[in-house]
Amino acid sequence: MPTYEYKCSSCGQKFEKFQSITAAPIRKCPHCGKSTAQRLIGTGAGLIFKGSGFYITDYRSEGYKEKAKAESGSSDSKKGDGGGTTESKPAEKKESTPAPSASEPKPKAAPKPKSDKKSS
Repeated sequence: MPTYEYKCSSCGQKFEKFQSITAAPIRKCPHCGKSTAQRLIGTGAGLIFKGSGFYITDYRSEGYKEKAKAESGSSDSKKGDGGGTTESKPAEKKESTPAPSASEPKPKAAPKPKSDKKSS
């Protein structure tokens, strides 16, 4: 059963009433007692699914579904032609060192040790 919004045109009070769809609109205002209450056109409540069986993607538009299918279909056609499955490995991440700022002095290179041995 829906909740309807009403407004009294004489006292200006707004109120809500939980009633059946087939019930007649209320005319008598519960605040002032006059028969000047009118049912307002409301936006209604949003549809909320609760539980583990519902997903946000279950009720997507057809245009969204077709676009998603086209995108996934184009990536599937690029697989190997051997008929088998191909595994892809994630790209290895390179560790980066932060660049020295302009205010910090650059480290000097250590001198290379001299070798006394002669090569034959």
